[in-house]
Amino acid sequence: MQRDTLVFDLIKQELERQRRGIELIASENFTSLQVMQAMGNVMTNKYAEGYPGRRYYGGCEIVDQTEQLAIDRLKEIFNIEYANVQPHSGAQANAALMLAILQPGDAILGLDLSMGGHLTHGSAVNFSGKLYQPHFYGVKREDGLVDYEMLEEKARTVKPKLIICGASAYSRDWDYARIRKVADEVGAFVMADIAHPAGLIAKGLLSSPFEHCHFVTSTTHKTLRGPRGGVIMMKKDWENPFGLKDVKGNLRLMSNLIDMAVFPGTQGGPLEHVIAAKAIAFGEILTDEFLTYQQQVQKNAQAMAQAFTNRGYQIISGGTDNHLMLIDLRNKNISGKKAEQVLGHADITANKNMVPYDDKSAFVTSGIRFGVAAITTRGMMEDHMEFVVNAIDTTLMSADDENKLKEIKKQVNEFMSQFVLYPEMG
Repeated sequence: MQRDTLVFDLIKQELERQRRGIELIASENFTSLQVMQAMGNVMTNKYAEGYPGRRYYGGCEIVDQTEQLAIDRLKEIFNIEYANVQPHSGAQANAALMLAILQPGDAILGLDLSMGGHLTHGSAVNFSGKLYQPHFYGVKREDGLVDYEMLEEKARTVKPKLIICGASAYSRDWDYARIRKVADEVGAFVMADIAHPAGLIAKGLLSSPFEHCHFVTSTTHKTLRGPRGGVIMMKKDWENPFGLKDVKGNLRLMSNLIDMAVFPGTQGGPLEHVIAAKAIAFGEILTDEFLTYQQQVQKNAQAMAQAFTNRGYQIISGGTDNHLMLIDLRNKNISGKKAEQVLGHADITANKNMVPYDDKSAFVTSGIRFGVAAITTRGMMEDHMEFVVNAIDTTLMSADDENKLKEIKKQVNEFMSQFVLYPEMG
């Protein structure tokens, strides 16, 4: 069979792009080489609808062991009783969880997308806003922190079936106990979407949602540093208190409802090669080395936030507890869209993002989001954040100077050459 040089050439170009640039997209990270190797293995050839020991196809003896290993390791990471590792993404995990516990038209309450929330938490353009009746809480204008009083007031008014906590652009920890208290008052489930801070939570560096939230979903990339995928978790399995029923009308354990919502509810055959990669990543998370990594992520984020503050940048909520920060660029007279573009010219990758109470559209935005998980994986420490922030600041202040941008790009490429990405790949 002829080798497809066009595609493999593009893959090589992408490797070079990742190597030479500063990756600051908060949703991204660099997996270990063994995680990547696992994603390109013969398990991609195996169809395995169902669950370990309960498949609809023969020949699943080996993939059963791999998937069970991923489940067992994830349970150990978070000290939980239930985990489903089949969701193809965080969005799929959220869709399946909602399918398990909600009926079309049920009210849900989540953080507004424009305030740092996520598409799957009720956005009008997403399934969550189309199938269910979405309501939102926000952050306080004066300090950028979650407005728990607004959350509680909305919960008591609309009496949602599900309260969602978690965000895609929020840099502070969460008060899960306070959310659970109002949820119990109004008879709502609580789902924590920890896609962004999951790695920090796994190592005890941020508050754990498992003691207070009925359900926890996450992606497996971002701070967990695994392959792209999703998971659904519960601290303990239980017979639900709100009378949920399965398709036959019988009360069931929650785990059964969720398993059925993933398959056959929202997905067909699981991606067993990706699940193998998840199992490897989960094994890495259980090591002391991963704790050291997450501690460095926090240190780097705080050092970066301080460096931005020193240069007069306005960080929403005034700082960060996790791996990311959202910056309001209005006092710098540049839009998020323009900032993203010019940073790209300097081989610095980030994404534009709306800020709370933004006066620009989602296609332009007043803000930009930075995350340090990927550059920490590359080996950067607190001292390196000064170079990174200085490069960003100089780029933004030289947005229309092509020669200056070329100069910064050269400096960035030289700087990144000391942090070799995947040296084994030549």
